[in-house]
Parts: sequence; structure tokens; C-alpha cells
Amino acid sequence: MKNFRLIVFSALCFLCFYANAATVDSLDVPSAVMNKAYKAAVVLPASYANSKAAYPVLYLLHGGSGHFRDWLTLTPDKMLVKNLADQFNMIIVMPEGETFGWYLDSPVDPNNKFETYITKEVIQKIDNTYRTVRSNKGRVITGLSMGGHGAMYLSGRHPELFCAAGTMSGAMDMNYTKFRINEDFAKSLKDRFQKLLGTSDTSDDVYVKNSIINMVDAIKKNGMPIIIDCGVDDFLIEANRELHHRLLYNNVPHDYVERPGAHTWEYWQNSLPYHLLFFQKVLKGNGSAVEGK
Repeated sequence: MKNFRLIVFSALCFLCFYANAATVDSLDVPSAVMNKAYKAAVVLPASYANSKAAYPVLYLLHGGSGHFRDWLTLTPDKMLVKNLADQFNMIIVMPEGETFGWYLDSPVDPNNKFETYITKEVIQKIDNTYRTVRSNKGRVITGLSMGGHGAMYLSGRHPELFCAAGTMSGAMDMNYTKFRINEDFAKSLKDRFQKLLGTSDTSDDVYVKNSIINMVDAIKKNGMPIIIDCGVDDFLIEANRELHHRLLYNNVPHDYVERPGAHTWEYWQNSLPYHLLFFQKVLKGNGSAVEGK
């Protein structure tokens, strides 16, 4: 009898925990610009179901070899994103950016228009589907690696859409010849950039104007709060340091952190909560944060 009561109690605790945990939607987001539908994962905090409030939204971008579900399936702690959505009462959207899409509109590939897709189609779909803060005062964006580039690129070019941005282990310079990588990886990147940008010549203007390290003037003009971090053993560390130095030289306020770690999910799992803390402060200042339930 005692064991039976213990089993029942454990089952009730289990049900109560999951009844009050964040939920995940898999949403179809059609793209008129690419004539294709992509999926996005949307994490809704547990408080959303019993609230009438408009919720702030974090757009969380994946890396160059990944897809929209990476943040839910590849972190060592599979509950990470859901727990953070609950902790900060924030909707977290993970859109598709495709393998090596770079969250920009390719000048040569009509099937790669991810800047337009994210800024004009995904955000509109999310705002029309969920109870969101429908202004830049309630939207923030960050990502890892290629997604870090995407977050800084999209927020830099579209400050009317976001109030803060971040990057984890971000590719802040598209000049792949400066990456600390082996010859085979460099050759693979050369071929992929050729397809994406129409040239593998890193001195070409298309590399220069699309690299975050060359967007400092726009970042300064926008005045958007930004957070940058990278592991000291990451192959992209030098580009992150270069962006940090340029921002310092131009008196652009920003948070910059280097931590032990490399280009790994262990590093990004540790990094993401710091980004949420940073964003929550901005959202509270904007009056867009949802207080804990």
C-alpha cells in the first residue's frame, strides 16, 4: 500500500510538472519570396495559456549546418529552451534558415532569400498567430555561429523590428580565409560561398558589405543594446575580438564576453541564459516584459 501511494504521488508530480511547462508548436510558415513553405518551432511559456497579456518574442537562430529544431534537439539539456521560456515568460521562435543560408538575400540564388523571409514573412506569421508585442519594443534576436551573424545582420539592417540583439560564437566576418580552420573545411566554405554570393573572392564588395565587422556605423546609429560572446578556443574568436575593438574605438556601448569553450553545444547551452537575462532587462525597460505568474 505504501509503495502504491508513492507511485501515485510520483505520477501526480509528473503530471503537474508537465501541465505547467512550456509547450512547443511546429508551425508552417509559407514564403512567397521563395515559393516554398518552411517550418518554425515556437515555444510558448506555460503562463501563456492562462494569460491575456501580449508576450515578447525572442527569435533564436540556428547555425550554418543546422535547421530550425537544433536548439530543441542538440543542446545537452533538452529542456533548456522550454525552461528559459517559462523562466522569462517569453515566446521563443526558432525559424528555418536552411543550411548555409546566412539569413541574407542571395544576389545569385533565387531560392535563398532569408532576410526577406525572416523580416517580412516569419515575423508577420508569428504576430498573426500568437498574442505578441507587435512592435520592436517586444522583439529580440540572437543566434549561434551563422545565426549570430544573422541576428546582428537582421537587427542592424532592420532596427524597426528589434529592440536588442545578440550573437554567440558568431561569424562576424564573412571572409572565411581568416577562420582558424583546416584546408578541407576552407575548401568546403569556398564552394558554398561561391554558390551563395556568386564569387569566392573575399575582397569582393558582397563579402565586405555583408560582414558585421563592417556594419559598425549602422550599429552605432541604431543605438540598439547588443550582447556578444565567444569561446576562447572557438575558430571564430578573432572576428569577434575585431568587432569588439571596432565598437570600442567608435564608442558604441555593448556587452562583450569571452569564456572558456569552443564551437560546441555545451558552450551555447551555457551562453543562452545570459542572453535571456540581458534581453529581459531591455524588455522591462520597454514595458514589454510579462511578469511572472
